[in-house]
Amino acid sequence: MKISRILGFCCLLLPPLASRAQAPPAALLLRPAAVFDGQDLHPGWAVLVEGTKITAAGPADQLKAPAGARTLELPGLTLLPGLIEGHSHLLLHPYNETSWNDQVLTEPLALRVARATVHAQRTLLAGFTTARDLGTEGADYADVGIKQAIDQGIIPGPRLLVATRALVATGSYGPHLAGVENLPQGAQEADGVDGLVRAVREQIGHGADVIKVYADYRWGLGGTAQPTFSQEELTLIVQTARSAGRGVVAHASTAEGMRRAVLAGVETIEHGDGGTPEVFRLMKQRGVALCPTVAATDATSQYKGWKKGQDPTPPRVADKHRAVQAARQAGVTLVMGGDVGVFAHGDNARELELLVQDYGLSPLEVLRAATSGNAQVLHLPDRGRVAPGLLADLVAVAGDPTHQVETLRQVRLVLKGGVLYRQP
Repeated sequence: MKISRILGFCCLLLPPLASRAQAPPAALLLRPAAVFDGQDLHPGWAVLVEGTKITAAGPADQLKAPAGARTLELPGLTLLPGLIEGHSHLLLHPYNETSWNDQVLTEPLALRVARATVHAQRTLLAGFTTARDLGTEGADYADVGIKQAIDQGIIPGPRLLVATRALVATGSYGPHLAGVENLPQGAQEADGVDGLVRAVREQIGHGADVIKVYADYRWGLGGTAQPTFSQEELTLIVQTARSAGRGVVAHASTAEGMRRAVLAGVETIEHGDGGTPEVFRLMKQRGVALCPTVAATDATSQYKGWKKGQDPTPPRVADKHRAVQAARQAGVTLVMGGDVGVFAHGDNARELELLVQDYGLSPLEVLRAATSGNAQVLHLPDRGRVAPGLLADLVAVAGDPTHQVETLRQVRLVLKGGVLYRQP
């Protein structure tokens, strides 16, 4: 069945009331208690939106709305740029519901796309107006169709950057069943000069905004993580993507996989659990950011029986703590992205909360990273801040998120492109 038909069916499943967009007024003046502009908090500010853009922001007593504008009072709320999710998989759902293998091997495409439309809506209503979706995990190019449906107003969801199928070295990824050949795979297998160039170009031709490569994976003896592509192959992937104006991100959890990916010229490392101080210093030198995905590690550890706060810290969680600490000491930029899909969509704020509560970052640090920081790393100059001329992607939460990260759960208003999807 064509993706467009599937998406059309899924629209019938969406709630009809507050989650559905309203037509934007000619102008909208927002008057919250304070505005976080992507860097700093400004009590007493207001923001004027006209059409799809922010046209003014500053002290409320200095902002005058044009005739016919609607004023929306937001007492007790902080207005901030729409949050940017740095690592998601809309076509996955939590592994404690259905294992990754079973999602890839047994769930029909129509079912996966139906779930994804709901995931997109939940993401948007949680205050994340942009998401970088890093691989369909066996669902081919369905993310491109979902992105088109959102952009055309068919379904509500965040603005998407999609990676389509992702690239893996032959034999390194899954699913695997001994003695069974030609199983569906969670990503596109390719090797060598001709194969990799063709695969990168195919994904770009089908609508990839970014290329994702698995620089290592759990295919070593005993299921240990080991590098996949050679240095030359990774460099070729980056060069091919870059020539078409695309960046490359690398799944990498070993020091050697990370090192090869950084030398190849990737823009972000996803996970980075086994990173060493030397590798993180190299990342800093080369301007490569880290998306640590602490929420996914926390979730999968609990799925395996870890009773957080009662049991000893699992080795994977301890490795993540060491990696984040080493990255911060080296001055590596952090991308806010939780690998959502491993855990529930709409629970995206979990990554920010954990980085504050368990990893020692301040609420202001993670808030900056999830707005202006992610916008800079992901090459999105039209969003991530509250300033004239930028997209009117705005969220209002109860309380002050620069001091209490938990307030990001209290989303009261969501505006995307000047269109209200949620309001008090």
